[in-house]
Amino acid sequence: MVDAHILGYPRIGSYRELKSALETYWRGRLDVSDLQGYGTQLRMGHWAVQRDAGLDVVTVGDFAWYDHVHNVTCLVGAAPQRFGLTGPIGLESYLAMARGTSDQPALAMKKWFNTNYHYLVPEVGEHTQFQINARWLMPEIHEAVRGGLPVKATLVGPLTWLWLAAAERGFDKLSLLPSLVSIYADLARALKSVGVKSLQLDEPLLVQDVPASWLSALDSAYRAIASDAPPILLATYFGSVADHAAQLKLLPIESLHLDLVSAPEQLSPFLADWPADKRLSLGVVDGRNIWRTNVQSALATLQRAHRALGERLSVSASCSLLHVPTDARLETKLDPEVRESLAFAAQKCEEIALLKRVLVDGGKERRAALDAALFAHTKRMASPALRNEAVRQRAEAIENTSGERKSSVQTRAAVQRQALELPLLPTTTIGSFPQTLEIRQARAEHNHGDLSDERYKTAMQNAIRDAVARQEALDLDVLVHGEPERSDMVEYFGEQLDGVHVTEHGWVQSYGSRCVKPPIIHGDVSRPRAMTVEWARFAQGLTSRPMKAMLTGPVTMLLWSFVRDDLPPSEVALQLALALRDEVGDLEAAGLPIIQIDEPALREGLPLKHADWQGYLDWAVGAFRLCAAGVKDETQIHTHMCYSQFSDILPAIAAMDADVITIEISHGRMELLDAFAHAQYSGAIGPGVYDTHSPRVPSGEEMRAQIERALQVLPAEQLWINPDCGLKARHWKETEAALAQMVSTAKAMRAQLRASDGTPRAASA
Repeated sequence: MVDAHILGYPRIGSYRELKSALETYWRGRLDVSDLQGYGTQLRMGHWAVQRDAGLDVVTVGDFAWYDHVHNVTCLVGAAPQRFGLTGPIGLESYLAMARGTSDQPALAMKKWFNTNYHYLVPEVGEHTQFQINARWLMPEIHEAVRGGLPVKATLVGPLTWLWLAAAERGFDKLSLLPSLVSIYADLARALKSVGVKSLQLDEPLLVQDVPASWLSALDSAYRAIASDAPPILLATYFGSVADHAAQLKLLPIESLHLDLVSAPEQLSPFLADWPADKRLSLGVVDGRNIWRTNVQSALATLQRAHRALGERLSVSASCSLLHVPTDARLETKLDPEVRESLAFAAQKCEEIALLKRVLVDGGKERRAALDAALFAHTKRMASPALRNEAVRQRAEAIENTSGERKSSVQTRAAVQRQALELPLLPTTTIGSFPQTLEIRQARAEHNHGDLSDERYKTAMQNAIRDAVARQEALDLDVLVHGEPERSDMVEYFGEQLDGVHVTEHGWVQSYGSRCVKPPIIHGDVSRPRAMTVEWARFAQGLTSRPMKAMLTGPVTMLLWSFVRDDLPPSEVALQLALALRDEVGDLEAAGLPIIQIDEPALREGLPLKHADWQGYLDWAVGAFRLCAAGVKDETQIHTHMCYSQFSDILPAIAAMDADVITIEISHGRMELLDAFAHAQYSGAIGPGVYDTHSPRVPSGEEMRAQIERALQVLPAEQLWINPDCGLKARHWKETEAALAQMVSTAKAMRAQLRASDGTPRAASA
């Protein structure tokens, strides 16, 4: 029969209950058993949503205390040797690897394909041995089965898990696949024995440019797993797997999932000669955006597939609903026109069930729901609020030279050295400082109307004053105002831009307990007034040291928002860039000597197929350049990037024409700098010397080793010293301790460089 399911549900809870429970546990105010009780409550609630919506199975295994990739790392017993863990991995050890210990840095984090979700990178090498450790999964299966629920278990597939792992230098990680698959096969047998209806294995690596050796390994891996397993659903998403259609048709799986939102064109190759003993699961509801589904279009696709497949069809979302908020019904304060257009995770479950019912029986009992969905989509597409003619005319008037600086980066560097008078190896931070309880309380009271605008302004100015004083005491060279007024680096700007809306409860998980509320870009974007100038001017007035103003770049705003789907992303990025160009000009006029335009998302936006990269990079880099090109040579433009590998897009990074780029690099032992040096990158670089996503404070020796490694490949004149990323999620105690180490280490390195021969040159290799 035709059925309906999802690939995964948001794990954080409608009110971020998971975040609250985890952080209470980390503060020592909750024990492990109580924490696990919160997890049980959340899972039961998520399954109830799926059941009540009318889905045919509930998805189990999508819950994670920190990250679903890390779940599999622990499930297969692949804890890195450096943590010294023996035996089964419990919750405390699971979280220790995620957050680091007193003597071991946390596992690195990277972006989950082209999303804003971060996964914990597994570490493998010649000593890696696998051992099944199903302590977290099997109890969840039993919870659902005891509740009388039909269960579909889900895991990251073995090839994708191994593909995402970091391997020791020179080690062929694919050699581990047979032993890894053996663990998956044992687990599949255990799941079958307890009555699991099906096993979903996610293999999104298949939408990328996959080496032939990995593709050939797919067959043997799945034959081994499927030999004694529940029916297997192989789930692909974020792109097309049409190139592998012939191979996928022959796999010993019961069903294949296709993302028809990201790649609708891939359906045809699979409908042709699809095996009679297999099903297709079609993702026609967008799992990464928040607009109500165009049910007319989705039904047309499903009906076409139904004619070819009959009952061998499943209706689903394009990918896991992890990437959207939980329930649009909580958004009581939004513009009604926008609210009526939204479908969060709970509503998407209902949409999937509705599409299935209409497909099966014509929707006779659901006519009202179907008509409402059709009307909502049509109304949004016809809304006058989508268009601002002044914005469109300005965008059309942009000339090819609008994104060009007056002088080369080398010429600007000389001018800026004279203007800023910074020492060798200047120290700075990425922008944000700890959001203390007092800051969060003031913002909450202001948002609820319990704190006047004037008193809120005073509270934020006091926080800025405190941040500046602490930085001066630490003797940092370039200061920041600390961003106390910003709840989030994207949401803050979304609150102030026309054409953009912010939600009250639209939280999604970024990593661990870190949640964000992506703004909703609903119409054409413009800046009605300055957004950051008042705070930056106030901060600069507190110090004689250079103050760095902070902006979020147009590509990051685009990719970290829920974006309208009636315009190409390139056009929305252009509108955002024009709004930011005005802000940059106002900051310069206000006397800010350094302006940082963060683009941590630029690399993550790359299409997953290499052939599509250049088109994206052309408009993404163009948007950044448009923001910054109008300033004088004396004004230094910084940008920041994190969680990414850049060696394959260095020409595009150079084309951004920033004066200074700061990068997340501490987990990679500065190896990325080799690529910058090889490419003869001419801008200045600030490689992060310690990981800000862990509470661990590294030693001065560790930071010194990082700086020495950087000096082996780049001249000292080209290097800045800074943390990996912002410090918003940290506490002041650990922040000041780490920054004190960083500053003292930088000073010692300066002295060493000058003493070597009296000139500030790079240390020898």
